Amino acid sequence: MKLSREIKTAILVISSILLFIWGYSFLKGKDLFVNYKTLYIKYDNVEGLETSSMVSINGKTVGKVIAINLDKNWKSIVEIQIDGDYDIAKSSIAQIYAPSPIGGKHIAILPGEGTDIVKDGDFLQSASKLGLTEELSSQLIPLKDKVDVLLDNANKMLVNLNQVLDVTTQANLKSSIAELNKTLTEFSQMSKSANQMLAENKSKLSSTLTNFDKTSANFAAMSDSLAKANLGQTVKNLEKTLSSVDKIMSDVESGKGTMGKLMKDDKMYTNFTNASKELELLLEDLRLHPTRYINVSVFGKKNKPYVAPIEEELTKE
Repeated sequence: MKLSREIKTAILVISSILLFIWGYSFLKGKDLFVNYKTLYIKYDNVEGLETSSMVSINGKTVGKVIAINLDKNWKSIVEIQIDGDYDIAKSSIAQIYAPSPIGGKHIAILPGEGTDIVKDGDFLQSASKLGLTEELSSQLIPLKDKVDVLLDNANKMLVNLNQVLDVTTQANLKSSIAELNKTLTEFSQMSKSANQMLAENKSKLSSTLTNFDKTSANFAAMSDSLAKANLGQTVKNLEKTLSSVDKIMSDVESGKGTMGKLMKDDKMYTNFTNASKELELLLEDLRLHPTRYINVSVFGKKNKPYVAPIEEELTKE
């Protein structure tokens, strides 16, 4: 079948138009043979987001920004185009972020939960993540405020210091510093004198330390001797002796034994007193009348009978 020239021309024109449309779409990043979804996001501030910026999910590029428009309330309406093979829940969030400090802004879709899937033309929730520069700036602003307060306080302190350090105070400070220097000089001289004294008495100090070492050795030897001595047994014997003495004293106090009876029995005390008194009378009578007790007779004279002395007679004599 032979085609006419008109049909060939028509086929060529249609093919050129289709090729132009495909090339234009390809240059815009849209593949005519891929199913896309067009979604919208409303932002208060797009923060430098531009068309053709990437749209990613967990780091994988799934689409791009195709248009940014302003509504009547000056809100930014961002139109994105993503691969239709990805099912995105309506609870997902489209977050603007900066992948690098010097790069532009991109959109990252944070997948949500749920079975309600977005359709072509739906809106996603919006959010913004501070970039490194913005985050650094947000941290520097409070630091700047603190530095301003610190400088203000330092300025006030310097003003107060200038007010305190008047002429009289400065003179007092100079005098105090001079006295301090004088004290340090005297201390240095005293230190030199002490060093000289130590140098002069070095031999004496060495001898003293030697004697101290000997004394320590003697104390150590004495300590060893005391340790070797059976002090424990000695103390036990002493305790036993003291216990015996205590028992004897208890017996005496209770009137037991001869000593206890002597101390506690009044009758025995009376007997001893009477015996002592009679012995005293006997000795006195022997002194006054020895012939009553010692009678020497050459011719066998009879002994005189004993007559007990009278206590009143002895008293009178």
